[in-house]
Amino acid sequence: QVQLVESGGGSVQAGGSLRLSCAASGYNYSRYCMGWFRQAPGKEREGVASIDRYGRTTFADSVKGRFTISKDPAKNALFLQLNNLKPEDTAMYYCAASEYACGLTRSQYNYWGQGTQVTVSS
Repeated sequence: QVQLVESGGGSVQAGGSLRLSCAASGYNYSRYCMGWFRQAPGKEREGVASIDRYGRTTFADSVKGRFTISKDPAKNALFLQLNNLKPEDTAMYYCAASEYACGLTRSQYNYWGQGTQVTVSS
């Protein structure tokens, strides 16, 4: 059974940093595309970053230059480094896995974690 468990969220002031982690289990992690999404209250869930099986990355325009996605296949772990955080980054952040396509579209992903909350104050 596929399981994704996020951690690392918290409350920070604008300009601060956080590192989110996602522990994956139950499938051949190295073959999947992995992504991070976020959802703010009253808004649609949006793609933030993705990394494919070859390590190629994609970022939403709103986070380019501030967020970095990486993975550690040996630990079945996915990470999202969030730098220079802004109040508009406040959201629940979700880890997701895709068996097929890779990108920032929600429908591409088969499996989801429960989320970790990031709150940025001004």
